[in-house]
Amino acid sequence: MAKKNTFDKIINIKNKKASYEFEFIDTFKAGLVLRGSEIKSIREGKVSLTEAYCYFKGEELFIKQMHIAPYTLATHYNHDPVRERKLLLQKQELRKLQNKFSEKGLSIVPVRIYINDRGLAKMEIALAKGKKIHDKRQSIKEKDAKRDLQRMAF
Repeated sequence: MAKKNTFDKIINIKNKKASYEFEFIDTFKAGLVLRGSEIKSIREGKVSLTEAYCYFKGEELFIKQMHIAPYTLATHYNHDPVRERKLLLQKQELRKLQNKFSEKGLSIVPVRIYINDRGLAKMEIALAKGKKIHDKRQSIKEKDAKRDLQRMAF
Protein backbone atom coordinates (compact mmCIF):
# COMPACT_ATOMS: atom_id res chain seq x y z
CA MET A 1 0.00 0.00 0.00
CA ALA A 2 1.44 3.36 -1.05
CA LYS A 3 1.95 6.11 1.49
CA LYS A 4 0.24 9.40 0.86
CA ASN A 5 2.41 12.50 1.28
CA THR A 6 1.26 14.50 4.26
CA PHE A 7 2.99 17.59 5.47
CA ASP A 8 3.33 18.16 9.19
CA LYS A 9 3.02 21.93 9.07
CA ILE A 10 0.00 23.43 7.32
CA ILE A 11 0.91 26.63 5.50
CA ASN A 12 -1.95 29.09 5.01
CA ILE A 13 -0.75 32.70 4.77
CA LYS A 14 -3.54 35.24 4.32
CA ASN A 15 -3.56 38.83 3.12
CA LYS A 16 -5.74 40.40 5.82
CA LYS A 17 -5.34 43.87 4.38
CA ALA A 18 -6.94 42.78 1.09
CA SER A 19 -10.31 41.91 2.62
CA TYR A 20 -10.37 45.27 4.40
CA GLU A 21 -9.39 47.34 1.34
CA PHE A 22 -11.29 45.42 -1.38
CA GLU A 23 -14.61 43.75 -2.07
CA PHE A 24 -13.98 40.39 -3.78
CA ILE A 25 -16.00 39.70 -6.93
CA ASP A 26 -14.51 36.40 -8.09
CA THR A 27 -11.69 34.15 -6.84
CA PHE A 28 -9.23 31.91 -8.69
CA LYS A 29 -6.59 29.39 -7.68
CA ALA A 30 -3.23 29.79 -9.42
CA GLY A 31 0.08 28.00 -9.37
CA LEU A 32 3.38 29.84 -8.90
CA VAL A 33 6.65 29.60 -10.81
CA LEU A 34 9.24 29.43 -8.03
CA ARG A 35 12.92 28.69 -7.55
CA GLY A 36 14.22 26.02 -5.17
CA SER A 37 15.01 28.23 -2.20
CA GLU A 38 11.67 30.08 -2.54
CA ILE A 39 9.53 27.01 -1.92
CA LYS A 40 11.62 26.17 1.13
CA SER A 41 11.01 29.65 2.56
CA ILE A 42 7.27 29.32 1.85
CA ARG A 43 7.19 26.01 3.72
CA GLU A 44 8.75 27.84 6.67
CA GLY A 45 5.95 30.44 6.41
CA LYS A 46 8.19 33.41 5.59
CA VAL A 47 5.96 35.16 3.05
CA SER A 48 4.34 38.60 3.06
CA LEU A 49 1.44 39.43 0.74
CA THR A 50 0.52 42.87 2.10
CA GLU A 51 2.13 44.96 -0.66
CA ALA A 52 1.63 42.44 -3.47
CA TYR A 53 -0.44 43.02 -6.58
CA CYS A 54 -1.04 41.22 -9.89
CA TYR A 55 -0.76 42.58 -13.41
CA PHE A 56 -0.80 41.36 -17.00
CA LYS A 57 2.29 41.40 -19.19
CA GLY A 58 1.04 40.44 -22.62
CA GLU A 59 -1.10 37.31 -22.17
CA GLU A 60 0.58 36.24 -18.90
CA LEU A 61 -0.26 37.12 -15.31
CA PHE A 62 2.51 38.13 -12.90
CA ILE A 63 2.65 39.02 -9.22
CA LYS A 64 4.87 41.83 -8.00
CA GLN A 65 6.03 42.96 -4.54
CA MET A 66 5.33 39.59 -2.88
CA HIS A 67 8.12 39.22 -0.33
CA ILE A 68 9.55 35.73 0.19
CA ALA A 69 12.38 35.87 2.73
CA PRO A 70 15.71 34.35 1.66
CA TYR A 71 16.19 30.76 2.81
CA THR A 72 18.73 30.73 5.64
CA LEU A 73 20.39 27.43 4.68
CA ALA A 74 20.81 28.29 0.98
CA THR A 75 24.21 29.08 -0.43
CA HIS A 76 25.07 32.07 -2.58
CA TYR A 77 22.44 30.86 -5.09
CA ASN A 78 19.64 32.34 -2.97
CA HIS A 79 16.70 34.13 -4.61
CA ASP A 80 15.77 37.82 -4.81
CA PRO A 81 13.08 38.37 -2.10
CA VAL A 82 10.76 40.68 -4.11
CA ARG A 83 11.23 39.55 -7.71
CA GLU A 84 8.18 39.29 -9.94
CA ARG A 85 6.80 35.77 -10.27
CA LYS A 86 4.61 34.25 -12.95
CA LEU A 87 1.19 32.90 -12.00
CA LEU A 88 -0.09 29.77 -13.71
CA LEU A 89 -3.76 29.68 -14.74
CA GLN A 90 -5.70 28.00 -17.53
CA LYS A 91 -6.09 30.01 -20.74
CA GLN A 92 -9.84 30.43 -20.33
CA GLU A 93 -9.36 31.75 -16.78
CA LEU A 94 -6.67 34.16 -18.01
CA ARG A 95 -8.94 35.47 -20.76
CA LYS A 96 -11.82 35.92 -18.33
CA LEU A 97 -9.57 37.77 -15.88
CA GLN A 98 -8.07 39.97 -18.59
CA ASN A 99 -11.51 40.97 -19.90
CA LYS A 100 -12.77 41.86 -16.41
CA PHE A 101 -9.47 43.54 -15.47
CA SER A 102 -9.80 45.96 -18.38
CA GLU A 103 -12.91 47.43 -16.70
CA LYS A 104 -12.28 50.58 -14.72
CA GLY A 105 -11.93 50.21 -10.96
CA LEU A 106 -11.16 46.48 -10.84
CA SER A 107 -7.87 44.97 -9.76
CA ILE A 108 -6.39 41.53 -9.12
CA VAL A 109 -5.36 40.99 -5.51
CA PRO A 110 -3.56 38.03 -3.89
CA VAL A 111 -5.71 36.70 -1.05
CA ARG A 112 -3.72 33.78 0.36
CA ILE A 113 -0.89 31.40 -0.36
CA TYR A 114 -0.92 27.78 0.73
CA ILE A 115 0.68 24.39 0.15
CA ASN A 116 -1.73 21.82 -1.31
CA ASP A 117 -1.80 18.11 -0.45
CA ARG A 118 0.70 17.33 -3.24
CA GLY A 119 3.25 19.76 -1.77
CA LEU A 120 2.84 22.47 -4.40
CA ALA A 121 2.57 26.18 -3.60
CA LYS A 122 -0.74 27.63 -4.73
CA MET A 123 -2.09 31.15 -4.54
CA GLU A 124 -5.68 32.27 -4.30
CA ILE A 125 -6.22 35.52 -6.18
CA ALA A 126 -9.36 37.61 -6.39
CA LEU A 127 -10.81 40.01 -8.87
CA ALA A 128 -11.65 42.89 -6.58
CA LYS A 129 -13.18 46.33 -6.43
CA GLY A 130 -11.90 48.95 -3.99
CA LYS A 131 -14.09 49.79 -0.99
CA LYS A 132 -15.19 53.27 -0.06
CA ILE A 133 -14.64 54.64 3.47
CA HIS A 134 -18.21 53.90 4.61
CA ASP A 135 -17.87 50.31 3.36
CA LYS A 136 -14.72 49.89 5.45
CA ARG A 137 -16.53 51.19 8.52
CA GLN A 138 -19.34 48.72 7.92
CA SER A 139 -16.90 45.80 7.69
CA ILE A 140 -15.30 46.88 10.98
CA LYS A 141 -18.74 46.97 12.65
CA GLU A 142 -19.56 43.49 11.36
CA LYS A 143 -16.23 42.14 12.60
CA ASP A 144 -16.78 43.67 16.07
CA ALA A 145 -20.31 42.24 16.29
CA LYS A 146 -19.06 38.79 15.32
CA ARG A 147 -16.31 38.98 17.96
CA ASP A 148 -18.84 40.01 20.65
CA LEU A 149 -21.09 37.06 19.77
CA GLN A 150 -18.16 34.67 20.07
CA ARG A 151 -17.30 36.09 23.51
CA MET A 152 -20.87 35.61 24.73
CA ALA A 153 -20.84 31.99 23.53
CA PHE A 154 -18.00 31.12 25.93
